Amino acid sequence: MLGAGLALALCALQLCPAALGGSYPQLLVERSGSRRLSKVGGFAWENCGDRRDPVVLQSLSVAPDPISIPGSLRISAAVSSGKAMASPLKVVLVVEKALGDLWIQLPCIDQLGSCTYNDVCTILDNLIPPGTTCPEPLLTYGIPCHCPFKAGSYSLPASDFILPDVELPAWMTNGNYRVRAAVSNGGEELACVKVAFSLQSQ
Repeated sequence: MLGAGLALALCALQLCPAALGGSYPQLLVERSGSRRLSKVGGFAWENCGDRRDPVVLQSLSVAPDPISIPGSLRISAAVSSGKAMASPLKVVLVVEKALGDLWIQLPCIDQLGSCTYNDVCTILDNLIPPGTTCPEPLLTYGIPCHCPFKAGSYSLPASDFILPDVELPAWMTNGNYRVRAAVSNGGEELACVKVAFSLQSQ
């Protein structure tokens, strides 16, 4: 599950390849403070599902702050899962960008922004072909990178990932962002996480 979580984090940062079709919601605007996780500047996270969600993020840290693209990203995380998770794992991302005291929901354009991925397992298979060894540091820490994910606890000590020099659209560059990621299977919510971060592209 932590492997899927890392993939979700990269998707939230708009760094995962376009792999699946997504929805195209309208541009939404709301005033700051109308949701709990409204921090502007600085990294923050919280679980947003109900207490019955079987998958819970126990800890998450990201450095540097703001996140720099290109650059190195150090992540540590811990996840507990009370249920095995198999394909299809649907992921719904809601990405918002701060504009003054407003939060603007970014639409899904070319698989960037507030997109729906009908099966994150397919995304993982496209990033890491089945039958190949999971990349480091996932391999070292016994974190799976393909579905199904067994129930249990997964922990990633502080590890460095290289963020490549990718060309981001103008509306996805420097700024403060909030991302809500909800994971479900067959209509049952398995996990929900909100993340706030600052992005700085060179």
